[in-house]
Amino acid sequence: MELQGKTALVTGGAARVGKTTALALAGRGANVAITYLTSEEKAQTTIREIESLGVRGLAVRCDISQPSEVHAMVQEVLSTLGSISILVNNAAIFYKTPFESIREDDWDRFMDTNLKGTFLCCQAVGIEMLKRQEGKIINIGDWSGIRPYKNYIPYCVSKAGVIALTKALAKTLAPHIQVNCVAPGPIIIPTDLSPEEQEEVLRGTPLRRWGSPEDIARTVLLLIEGTDFATGAIIPIDGGRLIS
Repeated sequence: MELQGKTALVTGGAARVGKTTALALAGRGANVAITYLTSEEKAQTTIREIESLGVRGLAVRCDISQPSEVHAMVQEVLSTLGSISILVNNAAIFYKTPFESIREDDWDRFMDTNLKGTFLCCQAVGIEMLKRQEGKIINIGDWSGIRPYKNYIPYCVSKAGVIALTKALAKTLAPHIQVNCVAPGPIIIPTDLSPEEQEEVLRGTPLRRWGSPEDIARTVLLLIEGTDFATGAIIPIDGGRLIS
């Protein structure tokens, strides 16, 4: 798919991986809408950077766990930037949840945002894509959805759900819409990791280094521009964590 002149929607696009991906899409000529929940100032900064690349940008506040807000957000993007050709589901929450201290509220937060929110965005945008019989959806999963690790059970389960959702949607929306998943590994050092835990991560990563948001953004571009014959694919960008 050519990105020039297309409209892309990146959830959680105000900072980190989402921002890097949004800017990469804008750099290839796409008009880009991003969503944010609490980071309004960062979102507006990102939009200014997007528009400095000569394309149109839009920031919409949206709690993706709420169907009414997702519907309103998608309608705003459609009315402002036109038909959505690319959806990147990046918005997610992540924090440590040791087994003994997991509360029902923790479980619900992870499932509502990371899994239900991803589905709601896929559904709202996917329905519009089906009308035009064209589009690409890229979900940002996690390698831990394939090989989970301790102290993050609700997060890992939510990302495993995203992987299953990707495969189910790929079948459902074929043949005109491709749905794929990028599964990052150690990309950004979590703030709750001790130096010892950080070193343990590096020891378990064959490439012996942390990745970068740019690694994820380039993979998203590959799935959009590089091929139209991939769907239901789960692509680990993890420095080899899954084979270690």
